[in-house]
Amino acid sequence: MEGLKITKRPYLKKPYLVVAWPGMGEVAFKAATYLVEELKAQEFASISAERFFYLTGSAVQKGILDLQLLPQSKFYYWKNKTGKNDLIIFLSNAQPDLSKADEYSQEILNLAKKFKVEMVVSFASMPQATDHTQDSHVWFAATNQKIQELLKKYNFTPLQEGQISGMNGLFLGMAKKFGLPGFCLLGDIPLYTIQIENPKASAAVLEGLGKVLNTALNVSPLKAQAEAMEVEINKLLDYLKLGAPGQPTPIGEEEVELIKKTLSQLTKLPVSVKEKIEKLFAESRINIAKANELKVELDKWNVYKEYEDKFLDLFKKTKDLGN
Repeated sequence: MEGLKITKRPYLKKPYLVVAWPGMGEVAFKAATYLVEELKAQEFASISAERFFYLTGSAVQKGILDLQLLPQSKFYYWKNKTGKNDLIIFLSNAQPDLSKADEYSQEILNLAKKFKVEMVVSFASMPQATDHTQDSHVWFAATNQKIQELLKKYNFTPLQEGQISGMNGLFLGMAKKFGLPGFCLLGDIPLYTIQIENPKASAAVLEGLGKVLNTALNVSPLKAQAEAMEVEINKLLDYLKLGAPGQPTPIGEEEVELIKKTLSQLTKLPVSVKEKIEKLFAESRINIAKANELKVELDKWNVYKEYEDKFLDLFKKTKDLGN
């Protein structure tokens, strides 16, 4: 079965390839979907779903059950009239079976080769111990030092260590192996909101892309969505503080903050954070002065209670050694 199907062959100048799949906060998928709609990008190619996806359930509408449609993987193009780089946007509404990620990525890279793509760009979320009312900051990871230095001038923060999970991160590694340079722009999101869309972070990474392309991208609708979502979250918090009519004991400000922290704790920490914490524990066993840095990291992610016994054990061992 044919994998890559190209229905049109537009002439594109020095194109960048933007790729996106669903992930935490839907940051990448929402950003790329908005980009296609805002730029009125045109579809010109697709990848067959049957080779890389399988059905996982049935859909029910108005009480009638039927099989779901397989996910779509489509390519769009946009000609940049103000900058030097056109865009190819690859958008898939689901992550493929990761056991087939190599073969799946190769189909995308085959198209990139045909259209002489110069750079690959992906988006992702950066879960942080922040509040939903704060602006979303943009982080980045690059496939080489030259791109790293280029992106620093836009006041993005480099991701020094860690992992970008799923296809939004994995594909960049595949592209680098293929010989294509690239970078990932990550918008930070509060830990306790990773299960809901975060248009604020999507807007932030798109504004970042606009700077790199020297092209103004209108993200006002995304920011309006973010404001509306912030209002709804605040309403929920107000409800928790004030209670419903007839509710005798509404919870207070401290309890609301505790709920937010608890949500953060129940949310799975990024692998990179867990690895950093374990590394700091190992370093603290050798040099107890590192415990201060470790404590700061545990407090930052609101997980000190989870590690409290292990943390205090560091000082017990130091005392035992002293005796």
